[in-house]
Amino acid sequence: MSTRAGFVALIGEPNAGKSTLTNRMVGAKVSIVTHKVQTTRARIRGVAIEGEAQIVFVDTPGLFQPRRHLDRAMVAAAWGGAADADITVLMIEAHRGVTRGVERILERLADIGRGRAVALAINKIDRVKAEVLLALTRDMNQRFHFAETFLISAEKGHGVEDLKRWLAGRLPEGPWLYPEDQIADLPLKMIAAEMTREKLTLRLHQELPYQMTVETENWEERKDGSVKVDQIIYVMRDGHKGIVLGKRGETVKAVSQAARAELAEFLGRKVHLFLQVRVRPG
Repeated sequence: MSTRAGFVALIGEPNAGKSTLTNRMVGAKVSIVTHKVQTTRARIRGVAIEGEAQIVFVDTPGLFQPRRHLDRAMVAAAWGGAADADITVLMIEAHRGVTRGVERILERLADIGRGRAVALAINKIDRVKAEVLLALTRDMNQRFHFAETFLISAEKGHGVEDLKRWLAGRLPEGPWLYPEDQIADLPLKMIAAEMTREKLTLRLHQELPYQMTVETENWEERKDGSVKVDQIIYVMRDGHKGIVLGKRGETVKAVSQAARAELAEFLGRKVHLFLQVRVRPG
């Protein structure tokens, strides 16, 4: 039996569930997942195996109307991923239906999706009644010729295996692109930084400035098998520094504890995580 391998781009509006779906298919957490929009900055790829097929997911930032230069770069990365992929999956939220944002994505798909396999994944199906779901499915397929439509719940796993099997069968024949044990092509330093940034996002909610970045400055493998990680949280203003630190440093301490626990679970070994907050004007 011949092997298959290829790239699958997940596109959609912010919070459509792209990162959750990637993590569900890959079986490990490779992409930051929060309730706050626009949290996936890098084009993180998760590698999933289905039978003899290797599916490489390009987990793009959510497509939305760009307002700032940074946002425009994120949107360009998302469309770049879709254009380069073997298969594109458009994810929409069942309870939100065809929003203006979805309409804009469909307009772009009419250009880049021509001659390509584009599937529709309607996510969060547990939030609507069956008749609403059927009407939405019919409406979307009248607007664009999708190769297949899947009704899923990325969070609960409903319908995900069906989508995964379909993707595996549509990929081109060829050798695998990554070693079997490689779940993401981001280096561990970047994965660790993403985990810390996720904890900051969850902790700070609306207070969190998007201009904040987390960088892993040092990664030291210790003889006892543990790892020492030094990270710097960069903000643009002194006022932002106070927000991230919190009263008596309680916020950054809680973030450090949560990120350290998750990174230790991810690596399967003890982690010593140290965070600093610095101002770096844009």
